[in-house]
Amino acid sequence: MKSIFWLLSASVGLAHPMGNFSVSHYSGITIHRDSVDLRYLLDIAEIPTFQEMQQSGITGPEDAQLPVYLGAKSAELVKGLHLTLNGKTLALHVVRQNAIFPPGAGDLPTLKLGFLYHAGIPDACTTSVCQLEYRDDNLPDSIGWKEVVVKTGKEIKLSGSTVPSQDRSGELSNYPTDLLNSPPQVLQARVVFSLPPVEVKAAPKPKQLIEQPAPPVKLEIRPNQQPTPRNRFTELMATEHISLGFALLAALIAAGLGALHALEPGHGKTIVAAYLVGSKGTTRHAYLLGTVVTISHTAGVYLLGGVTLYAQKYILPEKLYPLFGVLSGILIAGLGCYIFLQRYLGAEFAHSHDHGIRPRQLLVLGVTGGIVPCPAALVVLLSAVALHRVAFGLFLIVAFSAGLAAVLIALGVAAVQAGRAMFRERLEGPLIQRWLPLGSAALVSLFGCAIAVQGLMAAGVLPARL
Repeated sequence: MKSIFWLLSASVGLAHPMGNFSVSHYSGITIHRDSVDLRYLLDIAEIPTFQEMQQSGITGPEDAQLPVYLGAKSAELVKGLHLTLNGKTLALHVVRQNAIFPPGAGDLPTLKLGFLYHAGIPDACTTSVCQLEYRDDNLPDSIGWKEVVVKTGKEIKLSGSTVPSQDRSGELSNYPTDLLNSPPQVLQARVVFSLPPVEVKAAPKPKQLIEQPAPPVKLEIRPNQQPTPRNRFTELMATEHISLGFALLAALIAAGLGALHALEPGHGKTIVAAYLVGSKGTTRHAYLLGTVVTISHTAGVYLLGGVTLYAQKYILPEKLYPLFGVLSGILIAGLGCYIFLQRYLGAEFAHSHDHGIRPRQLLVLGVTGGIVPCPAALVVLLSAVALHRVAFGLFLIVAFSAGLAAVLIALGVAAVQAGRAMFRERLEGPLIQRWLPLGSAALVSLFGCAIAVQGLMAAGVLPARL
């Protein structure tokens, strides 16, 4: 009973702090007298980790092929890391490499990769000011935290730097909560520094001429300090023993979580309500519109899941996901503008009470209002594949969608009844007959624009905070 209450007591959310699609970058540069060390870390969330493991064939930290994978990965990543000194390229060589697999949502792992690269510094920097430039071109389209820091040894005189010497994420282990919605996107740095000249002493002993190497740099990768948020929907997939009774209970829980998910921002609730009120929709229209929104929402999960599983070489799901939002927003805004112009320019509008809703408009609004999939449902689908419980995963997603549909239909029916009440009060008044339909169409357009802007922000086209 206690576990049932626990499952029912929370909403659906993201597991990884930066989102299920994220790949965060960290570059820590340390300048010594004769060398440069680059500590390069990648924090990969559940969905791209699933893809990486599929492509490489690695199964986890105990996989005997993990060192081979890390060697190939370090060679692949170093091609996208550019380090120059006074315009001349410094050759980076991997010194150490490591990986950990912190647990994520739905019993899916995340992946943290760490590489320590080393490059030598020419003697010319001991007599002149040097400029070091760095650029990270790996995974340019990934979303997540991107940070570069530069530190120097005690003998180094730093004249200027475009990046700080202290990081803000604890090397991708402790993301500041106030920056999760607008993380830094720094992938390059420029540093100006100089070295003091080497003192030449009279008759030095041979051993004094031997320069002692810098102490070895450790490569420790730490999991996130924030505990992984326990997602009740995805936790259902990780249950070891599934009986008929548990499956039915899980379906009820998934439906309840789908209902709660429908109350979160998005999913076209406001758009559906505004459209039904302004268009004098009926209860049948509310049922139809809520059902279409839910079907398109579920289809979006299956489509994105199919891309993740079978088409990841051609389409990046982390880019397809915000594209759904942009496309949805543009179509909704366009439909709102069309309805607005139709109602504004229609000569018979002020004298006719029959402004029936067109089936094509219902279909367009329903599909575009629900096409953006739920990341938690996608994690459940991938978890089902990873755990070889595909049927159970699909069953839970259907139940989740049923709860989503119930709430959307209920809200639509409530909007229809509210609209009827307003029309009964002043059936012939200009407020109801003209301005309310025009206002509802304008509201649909505004919300469509907002959805498109959110999609552009998620895709990195627009800054997270305008």
